[in-house]
Amino acid sequence: MKKYVKLVPNQLIEQLSEVNEVPKGVELIKAPEIWDQAKGAGIKVAVLDTGCDTSHPDLKDRIAGGRNFTEDDNGDPNSFMDYNGHGTHVCGTIAASMNGQGVVGVAPEAEILMLKVLGKDGSGQYEWITNAIQYAIDQKVDIISMSLGGPSDEAELHDVIKKAVIENGILVVCAAGNEGDGRSETDEFGYPGGYNEVISVGSVNLERGSSDFSNSNNEVDVVAPGEKITSTFPGGKYATFSGTSMATPHVAGSLALLKELTQKTFERKLTEPELYAQLIKRTVPLGYSPKEEGNGLVYLTLVEEMKKVYNEKKMELLFNR
Repeated sequence: MKKYVKLVPNQLIEQLSEVNEVPKGVELIKAPEIWDQAKGAGIKVAVLDTGCDTSHPDLKDRIAGGRNFTEDDNGDPNSFMDYNGHGTHVCGTIAASMNGQGVVGVAPEAEILMLKVLGKDGSGQYEWITNAIQYAIDQKVDIISMSLGGPSDEAELHDVIKKAVIENGILVVCAAGNEGDGRSETDEFGYPGGYNEVISVGSVNLERGSSDFSNSNNEVDVVAPGEKITSTFPGGKYATFSGTSMATPHVAGSLALLKELTQKTFERKLTEPELYAQLIKRTVPLGYSPKEEGNGLVYLTLVEEMKKVYNEKKMELLFNR
């Protein structure tokens, strides 16, 4: 019997024909303040989703390649067009180009490898996802982003994720899921977001309030903006969605920035655990249960802001002697 996984359910708020902005979610995690140091150049992010509108003005320069693992287009492996909209939206949040129009992604110079594992109805077989992760490993990507999930803990899926993370040092970022009930004392698990090896992402709104729909459990690592997120949509358009699907690409894009930035700072490539530590150093607790927010909200300028506070305090102590 074939088992299926689906895109993490999301809510379409509105479709837009024209936009010209840095999305509020991108601003909330302070990505623009990092762009003078890193924009994700040279970092490849594999996005496992419904495909992508590769001709979208904000994405056409960001797509490094792709492959179709679904039965759409008669299973043509070279056709990864998005007939759903979810994948195009995710790609825009990660890496929409800084081109003076439309929207800008968190890492506007990162490369996207689009691996289509969900068909036009938003569902896909676990086998397709497992094969796509192996393909991403073979392509030596830096980050894998998955805004999808299912109720089954599948050994084959878990094994290939461990292979990606532990054996190949790939950062795997997954949506926590949208089955939450707004209560931290109840656990809601979906997979692959429930695996310890992945970076599981919950959602907050643009006022930093915890999203009631966001799954709560003891594997949530961080939260990011996931409500009323505007990004790219097929047909050269834009749309506003809500869901942990929308929070996840904020974190994937953040890791693209951090990977480029830390390679410059440390003059070497950091390991997956080291990069995870760099991400956690840049989170702010919001006062919710760790089951809801994990380590807190991704806030990319936190290290620099703490340095500034420390240096000001040092100067104050010096002059008050």
